[in-house]
Amino acid sequence: MPKLAVFNSVSTDGYFSGPNDDISWTKEGADDPEWAQFVAGNAGSGGVLVFGRKTYDMMKSFWPTPQAMQMMPEVAKGMNESKKLVFSRTLDKADWTNTRLVKGDLVEELKRLKKESGPDMVILGSGSIVSQAAQNGLIDQYTMVVVPVVLGRGRTMFEGVRDKLALKLKESRAFRNGRTVQTYAPAR
Repeated sequence: MPKLAVFNSVSTDGYFSGPNDDISWTKEGADDPEWAQFVAGNAGSGGVLVFGRKTYDMMKSFWPTPQAMQMMPEVAKGMNESKKLVFSRTLDKADWTNTRLVKGDLVEELKRLKKESGPDMVILGSGSIVSQAAQNGLIDQYTMVVVPVVLGRGRTMFEGVRDKLALKLKESRAFRNGRTVQTYAPAR
């Protein structure tokens, strides 16, 4: 049975996007070779990428471009070759390679996918998907890249979660660029 994970960058004060959905701050410190190696390794780890419409549109506008292939070839290759699910009520089609559009109920579809055999899934960005899946106990692992920046305001990926979500730390890794990667599992 596939697992469902989250992989998102967050500011030190807990936001995954700044005002006006700004995520430019997530690129700060990306020129660190140790960090670049970690990112490239993650991109080739396989699995199904899960997006909401906003994140899908943003990812699709960059990763299939020559610029992405030039800047980060390993990551671009992984992003483009991976299977992808995009949850949206407003998209009519999802034409990025290996993408399936899901217009149905998010929670029910994720429950169904987790019962089938298949590769693990990872939610990138997509705060509304994270909060709905978290609220319904569907997420098996949360990985948060804490970027050493304070935004002061923005959106958390847990907006809409009504009940306390207790987590236990599974792994932590610090990088020279000041980022830390924290991996948590639900404390069930």
